[in-house]
Amino acid sequence: MDSSLQARLFPGLTIKIQRSNGIIHSASVRTVNLEKSCVSVEWTEGDATKGKEIDFDDVAAINPELLQLLPLNPKDNLPLQENVTAQKQKRRSVSSKIPAPKEGLRSRSARMSTVSEVRITTQENDMEVELPASTNSRKHFSVPTGPPRPSCPAVTEIPLTMVSEEVEEQVHSIRGSSSANPVNSVRRKSCIVKEMEKMKNKREEKRAQNSEMRIKRAQEYDNSFPNWEFARMIKEFRTTLECHPLTVTDPIEEHRICVCVRKRPLNKQELAKKEIDVISIPSKCLLLVHEPKLKVDLTKYLENQAFCFDFAFDETVSNDVVYRFTARPLVQTIFEGGKATCFAYGQTGSGKTHTMGGDLSGKAQNASKGIYAMASRDVFLLKNQPRYRNLGLEVYVTFFEIYNGKLFDLLNKKAKLRVLEDGKQQVQVVGLQERLVSCADDVIKMIDMGSACRTSGQTFANSNSSRSHACFQILLRAKGRVHGKFSLVDLAGNERGVDTSSADRQTRMEGAEINKSLLALKECIRALGQNKAHTPFRESKLTQVLRDSFIGENSRTCMIAMISPGISSCEYTLNTLRYADRVKELSPHSGSSGEQPTQMETEEMEASSHGSLITGNFSREEEELSSQMSSFNEAMSQIRELEERAMEELKEIIQQGPGWLELSEMTEEPDYDLETFVNKAESALVQQAKHFSALQDVIKALRLAMQLEEQASKQISNKKRPQ
Repeated sequence: MDSSLQARLFPGLTIKIQRSNGIIHSASVRTVNLEKSCVSVEWTEGDATKGKEIDFDDVAAINPELLQLLPLNPKDNLPLQENVTAQKQKRRSVSSKIPAPKEGLRSRSARMSTVSEVRITTQENDMEVELPASTNSRKHFSVPTGPPRPSCPAVTEIPLTMVSEEVEEQVHSIRGSSSANPVNSVRRKSCIVKEMEKMKNKREEKRAQNSEMRIKRAQEYDNSFPNWEFARMIKEFRTTLECHPLTVTDPIEEHRICVCVRKRPLNKQELAKKEIDVISIPSKCLLLVHEPKLKVDLTKYLENQAFCFDFAFDETVSNDVVYRFTARPLVQTIFEGGKATCFAYGQTGSGKTHTMGGDLSGKAQNASKGIYAMASRDVFLLKNQPRYRNLGLEVYVTFFEIYNGKLFDLLNKKAKLRVLEDGKQQVQVVGLQERLVSCADDVIKMIDMGSACRTSGQTFANSNSSRSHACFQILLRAKGRVHGKFSLVDLAGNERGVDTSSADRQTRMEGAEINKSLLALKECIRALGQNKAHTPFRESKLTQVLRDSFIGENSRTCMIAMISPGISSCEYTLNTLRYADRVKELSPHSGSSGEQPTQMETEEMEASSHGSLITGNFSREEEELSSQMSSFNEAMSQIRELEERAMEELKEIIQQGPGWLELSEMTEEPDYDLETFVNKAESALVQQAKHFSALQDVIKALRLAMQLEEQASKQISNKKRPQ
């Protein structure tokens, strides 16, 4: 017991003591003497300070609360009830007499009796209580009963049954308190408690394992990367794939419509931003997009979307391999009197110009490594073969661009061209120069000349992006007539309306014209793949110029979809793949019917080209956005139409210029005819008045259309701005 109290007794502690006259009051511990197993205490009576020494046993008897949470005997591991019995049998011979407790101290006496293993007996004149003594000494207190003192109420006898009940209650309370502390508990735990502890331990172990795993994964990946967690997920997913990439020895299948996809490597800007690659190409026709996603609770996960094409080229494939499976099979077609077209499609900065025109080093381009030059070399090789040598074929090339709905000749100082239909409803590009070439080196010179003149500009993805459709054509002529034509088109980078709606009018018009032509191109390939009687080539200048490439049985088309692998381009990459996938499913091999496209399909493509892919039923907000987009497109169409009319009226006015000059020279002659001068002046004024009035009306209408376009653009921009 002495050691049990040592943990609770310290100088300054307030305890209760019992005086020799039986009075119990509070006192403050002054010192603790472990050798003598006693404490010295002090208290104040009136103006005097008094003190005395008290053994640990007396302290425990008067202050049983100090022992409530301590074990009764650390060396004894017996259960509580057996411990009590043993202590009683051991200490029957020793007793100490103290006055009977008063009524108000009954509960405290009961606690003291329980904690100290007290044996209580009743007699007529006094109450005998047995207190345990220390191993060294044991003191006895004998206080005779007498008349009650003023400070101490009269002592009454306590029935033995009442004391026993209180002792039993105190024992139960001690058992309950000891079970709350696992160290001192001697009761067996219930099964439920054990199961709960097991569950708790398992949770803690799992948390520790997860924490250790996160630390280990963080050490494997550089967590300075902004998306290192997605990079880890992608790497783990790729380990489950069986890769069978495209090889040069794979067979080349002939398709009337061939749709393939090419993935470029991460460029310097993306590597500097520490972007991750979200594109996987496990086989020669399958492509996977690992789209990063966030759950409502901000948990990161991947949505792996699969696309299947005729061919899929990864970042390790060179231009030679791409050409082998895409454009090279089409060269044979033009020698057989057919028309072939090869398109490079994709977002800005995806590598279209690199694939078609050749390797780029800054603004310098090595044209010999592009599909343009490779196709021209094969043309001359086939031309010299015996079966085609007797045809007397001559090779011509043209190179022009379509910018904002207008054509410009890249081989003639970027002269503006006109697109007209002749009496046979054949589309003619008026003023386009055809250059005769005799070898592949001549073709490369023409490519270099035209590429240097091509219109480019800065976009969100590329500081020097091609903003026009560049069309390089190889024509085979026999005795002046066209025998075959191969058109290789480097399409302008597609952009969403959300990326251009806040730009200036020139950029908005560029983006709208590009998306409009891409939509028209898709519809023309649809008609080609489904053998439709009508081809909507008049929807854009691009399809109008390439009209003869979409008609006839001996017509073949190839589209190369170029994609960027960076995580920041994931949304644009998905738009490109959906467009190419939509083109692919139009072919007869995919089971498409020959029916006309529904209004729903057209609206979906229009919304997709403007960055708002709509699926399923249209909501109210989507209907408003579609209506605003229609107003924007209508205003753009009016602007282009009125612009053409204004140019025509202006040319008419300019053509009257020489007539005014002749009138001015007439007046300088001394004998000019005044009547003739007046007649010619009146006629010129009437003609000029008509043209000026028409030009004035066109300019007013053009101003109104520009205002409508500006208003529609602002509404679209506000609608798409994040809330």
